[in-house]
Amino acid sequence: MFRGKDQVSGQRIAPKRLSNGDQNKITLQLQNNYPFKAKCTIIDEIPIQFQRRDIHWETEIDAQKDKLFQYELRPIKRGHYKFGIINIFIYSPIGLIRRRFKIGKPVTIPVYPSYLQMRQYEFYAFASRYNSYGQRRVKRLGHSSQFEQIKEYIPGDDPRTINWKATGRVNKIMVNQYQDEKARPIYCIIDKGRLMRMPFEGMSLLDYSINASLVLSNIAIHSDDKAGLMTFSKKMSSFIKADKRNVQMQLILENLFGQRTQFLDSNFELLYGFISQKITQRSLLLMFTNFESYSGFERRLPYFKAMSKKHLLVVIFFKNTELTDLVNDTPNELRDIYHQTYGEQILYEKQLIINKLKSLGILTIYTEPDNLTINTINKYLEVKSRGIL
Repeated sequence: MFRGKDQVSGQRIAPKRLSNGDQNKITLQLQNNYPFKAKCTIIDEIPIQFQRRDIHWETEIDAQKDKLFQYELRPIKRGHYKFGIINIFIYSPIGLIRRRFKIGKPVTIPVYPSYLQMRQYEFYAFASRYNSYGQRRVKRLGHSSQFEQIKEYIPGDDPRTINWKATGRVNKIMVNQYQDEKARPIYCIIDKGRLMRMPFEGMSLLDYSINASLVLSNIAIHSDDKAGLMTFSKKMSSFIKADKRNVQMQLILENLFGQRTQFLDSNFELLYGFISQKITQRSLLLMFTNFESYSGFERRLPYFKAMSKKHLLVVIFFKNTELTDLVNDTPNELRDIYHQTYGEQILYEKQLIINKLKSLGILTIYTEPDNLTINTINKYLEVKSRGIL
């Protein structure tokens, strides 16, 4: 049992970075170099943030053979996670002696915004299979205003695009051909105020917004649009000008990695001034924020109106699913009735917010946090299909 130092060897196989909010696969590859089948206990030291004590196995490894052990980890916060060593306890053939092996060294792995979702939706974007994940196909209304060329009419062309001057010159029916307008600036604007600290299934609303922003930015760039980013709270935190260069997604990913919420109310007046100064071209602004009362919304409304005059603004805020469940429950005592009445008032005010924004022509997304990414993609596709930017 105690002859030699390398009677058991192995390694932990893990990605260089973990994806926040997703199941990340970790693999242990262990080899038994003893001349006998080894009964063993395996314990992997995972980061303390997961608070799990179930990453262990009671198993056997055949002589001179290796074996794989897999498990998954789902981080719910961005940051750095420290893995310890792999502990293996080998028992002698008759079970009277046990020897401990320590494999590997402690290693720190960063947890980034959900790049797994980014890859997933990128694949289905290219494959035109959004319906598989609940995306709706939007019927195209008309065409973009970007002119491409004049060509001879063929059956099936839109008669409204006939160019009568060109037709008269060549004595053939000629039509204008248009193409989708490209390289439009798309900005994800993330509010980091105190309301974005609210949790849902362990993750904050800020983290859901960050994951959705990463996915949408990637789809925008692969759709020949420009992707940019802006984060703010009491002060402006970061700004990445919209572009579609090769390094743009890496810049956005690294910037989103370090974003944190604050306990202060966000300064929308400062945000409007910053946008007026930095974004001169008409752009699609997707603003991730949240409201808990109509009065709080009214304080921001003048800035929403001002932004929507120069840009196409989409206001994205969240449904409180726990509050909805509370309202739908059967009350058991007087206190429950009070809580339900207060919850109904909050839900009513959120509906008022939606109606007010629609009356002003401002697009909205009112969504559950776990459906945020898909609903944001839907709205982006709708805007492109309708050609309203």
